[in-house]
Amino acid sequence: QVQLVESGGGLVQAGGSLRLSCAASGRSFSYYQMGWFRQAPGKEREFVSAIRWSSSMTYYADSVKGRFTISRDNAKNTVYLQMGSLKPEDTAVYYCAVGSVTAVPAATRSYNYWGQGTQVTVSS
Repeated sequence: QVQLVESGGGLVQAGGSLRLSCAASGRSFSYYQMGWFRQAPGKEREFVSAIRWSSSMTYYADSVKGRFTISRDNAKNTVYLQMGSLKPEDTAVYYCAVGSVTAVPAATRSYNYWGQGTQVTVSS
């Protein structure tokens, strides 16, 4: 089975940067897309960004466009989320996910493997 481990979360001041990592393991890597979602206290899980593995096509939520960048490292089976110009409203638990088939990138139903999450807290 596939295991996803997120890392890189922490506490940062508004305007600062963080880089999240998600390493996949447990089987050969042949995924269609990997994505990042986040969930703040009392809110639903929302889409942040995704990348198609074969084409490198990327997708971003409007709230993070121009500030976040998703990328991959094929050799390490790892996806990254570079977060810049962070705002207090970015505070959430960030989850990495893998989708095994081509589907709508922004929908949680498009993914069948999930990490445990990493906390990102942005202070004002």
